[in-house]
Amino acid sequence: MGWTASGLPFSNSFNLPAVLRHRAPIAAGIGCAFVAASTLRSAPFFSNRSTPFACLSMSTDASIKEAVITDKAPAALGPYSQAIKANNTLFVSGVLGLIPETGKFVSDDVEEQTEQVLKNMGEILKASGASYSSVVKTTIMLADLKDFKKVNEIYAKYFPAPAPARSTYQVAALPLDARIEIECIAAL
Repeated sequence: MGWTASGLPFSNSFNLPAVLRHRAPIAAGIGCAFVAASTLRSAPFFSNRSTPFACLSMSTDASIKEAVITDKAPAALGPYSQAIKANNTLFVSGVLGLIPETGKFVSDDVEEQTEQVLKNMGEILKASGASYSSVVKTTIMLADLKDFKKVNEIYAKYFPAPAPARSTYQVAALPLDARIEIECIAAL
């Protein structure tokens, strides 16, 4: 039997159903109240409330996490996925300006790498059922922040208004000595 902070057993403190009285240890804490909210409404101290508690959370259940894989964008360079779908959200890993068929950079030029990054990202978005207009947040990592203006000119062609929220950073180094890497989050 579980015990409340006051030392009273659950069965004497709350009007809980039998299944919760005997299977809800205090370690369940607040989560127990969320699960039992509709039952607790009938308890005397909840009688003046018109709605039960609500609990908003993201599940860690692997069955709702789905990897997105497409051969139309470069394969992941390590133990990660090109993108993950979870809870109606798409998380796209950092994308480089590699040509998918060769695994080589399109060029050393930041403009050409930016264009290729965004084409690759578009293929990943498409493979997941999303598009550039679904993107709500991007993060751009640049080898040199002086390339900011050049990148903006190309970036603006891909994202319709309202443009996604965005952060841009200069980083010490990028994988394979890339000039740019972009990751994004999209709503599905």
